[in-house]
Amino acid sequence: QVQLVESGGGLVQPGGPLILSCAASRIIFSLYTMGWYRQAPVKQRELVAAITGGGSTNYADSVKGRFTISRDNAKNTIYLQMNSLKPEDTAVYYCNARELIVSSRNYWGQGTQVTVSS
Repeated sequence: QVQLVESGGGLVQPGGPLILSCAASRIIFSLYTMGWYRQAPVKQRELVAAITGGGSTNYADSVKGRFTISRDNAKNTIYLQMNSLKPEDTAVYYCNARELIVSSRNYWGQGTQVTVSS
């Protein structure tokens, strides 16, 4: 069955960097649009960044210039490089995979907590 496993979350000081990873199993990875979403307490889940199989990217306005999404198709893995972190970036970050042709085939990881605090 499809499995998405996030790693790399934790506590970081404001202004610091953090890298998240998501390893995918049981999908044809290169045919999926991959993304990172986040959800803070008492807020709805929001798209942070997405990347297509061909490498096109899209970012939320709040993270443009600070976050970079990338994918390694040979390793079936996506990454989120986060720089200049702010307290408002604190959230649970979720990995998402959406099939290119049948978008209803939509899979989620379990989430990883990112806390930005001094």
